[in-house]
Amino acid sequence: MKKIAELKIGEALEDVQLNPVSRLDLIKYAGASGDYNPIHTIDEEAKKAGLPGIIAHGMWTMGNLSKLFTSYYEEGFIQDYSIRFKGMVFLNDVITLKATLEEKMGNQLRFNVLAVNQKGNEVLKGEVLFKTFTGTDITHIF
Repeated sequence: MKKIAELKIGEALEDVQLNPVSRLDLIKYAGASGDYNPIHTIDEEAKKAGLPGIIAHGMWTMGNLSKLFTSYYEEGFIQDYSIRFKGMVFLNDVITLKATLEEKMGNQLRFNVLAVNQKGNEVLKGEVLFKTFTGTDITHIF
C-alpha cells in the first residue's frame, strides 16, 4: 500500500463499503452519541414526522468517514473536516465512502470526500484535511 504522502493530486484512497445500515447500528449510535431522536430508531415516529421510515443519524454517516483514513493513522491524523448532508440514509442502505486527493500543502493533504448509497445517490459530501507527521510532531506525541 502506498503511503498517503506519496499520493498525487487526483488519486483516490481505496473506497470503503459499509455493511447495510441496521437498526442495531442506529440504536448503538444513539446510545453512544446521546441523540435519542426517535426518527432514528422507531418506525412509527419516523412516519409521524413524514419520513418513509427511520433514517440514520447524519453524524453516524459523517463519523464513518474516518474509516477511509484508518490505514494511515501511523502516518498522520485528520486535522479538520467539513461536510454537507446531501440525502437521507435509510435502513439497509449500503453506503460507499470515497476520498480523492485535491491539494497538497506541505504536510497537509486536502481530500474531497463523498458518501453514496447503493443507488449512486450522494448522501454526504465534503472535505477532510489530513496532516502527516513530521519529525517534530512525533517527538511531541511521546
